[in-house]
Amino acid sequence: MLNNLVISGETFRDERGEMRFFNTLNMSEIVRFYEISPANQDIIRGWQGHQHEKKWFYCLSGSFVINIIEINDLNNPSDDLTPTRIELDASNPKILAVPGGFVTGIKAKSNNARLQVFSNAALNESKNDDFRFPLDQWSAKW
Repeated sequence: MLNNLVISGETFRDERGEMRFFNTLNMSEIVRFYEISPANQDIIRGWQGHQHEKKWFYCLSGSFVINIIEINDLNNPSDDLTPTRIELDASNPKILAVPGGFVTGIKAKSNNARLQVFSNAALNESKNDDFRFPLDQWSAKW
């Protein structure tokens, strides 16, 4: 299933500049979006996830490491779950699509990195479907 989470984009360049696009991304589920701009490269946002909410992550500038874990039980997850490490870099357009039932940990790999996040849930729905776990609950390569 993890192989299907990354949507590759394309880049077009000519004398006018550059354009990045995702013609295969179906945005019909998306109801809101926001941007994450970490204060520095030491901050790790995680572990956070949702049972139902789906999110799409796109790196606008710089680069990020996103570790994702499919949770076996959101109320009492196993401590031996293994994160999958995915890198997003603005120079290589990709979108990471994370379905419900997963948690993420996010860390910027460069200064001034910006991550755009799209969601299929309104804010009040997201707050009622929010699961958070201690950062040291699972070991990840950052």
